[in-house]
Amino acid sequence: MHPFRQAVEARDTDAIEGLLADDVVFTSPVAFKPYPGKALTAAILRGAMRVFENFRYVREIADGRNHALVFEAEIDGKALTGCDFLHLDEDGRIDDIMVMVRPLSGANALAEAMAAQFPRIQQEASRQ
Repeated sequence: MHPFRQAVEARDTDAIEGLLADDVVFTSPVAFKPYPGKALTAAILRGAMRVFENFRYVREIADGRNHALVFEAEIDGKALTGCDFLHLDEDGRIDDIMVMVRPLSGANALAEAMAAQFPRIQQEASRQ
């Protein structure tokens, strides 16, 4: 089991942040522009943990430094399936996270919930 999966399942935000490279880039399933940097990525992941309900990983695929973690969750009663695509740098830290979700109703619910979180996310990221 990948340490990121273990940290997310344990809801251990400190462990999650510790797995991120300083130059990590987060690519959102609902925003066009990627988000660079450890502080902002960690804050986005904390925000996601606040909005997902009944979150659970259901599959893990690994190929060298690339990992895919398939998950299921709900947001405001909308079921969704998604995947966290992780890439590890040469030190084993996550330097790239891309999240994809389906169906559209779940993606829309995620976009709305995360938009409501974004002022807090920006505030958290600026404190680090």
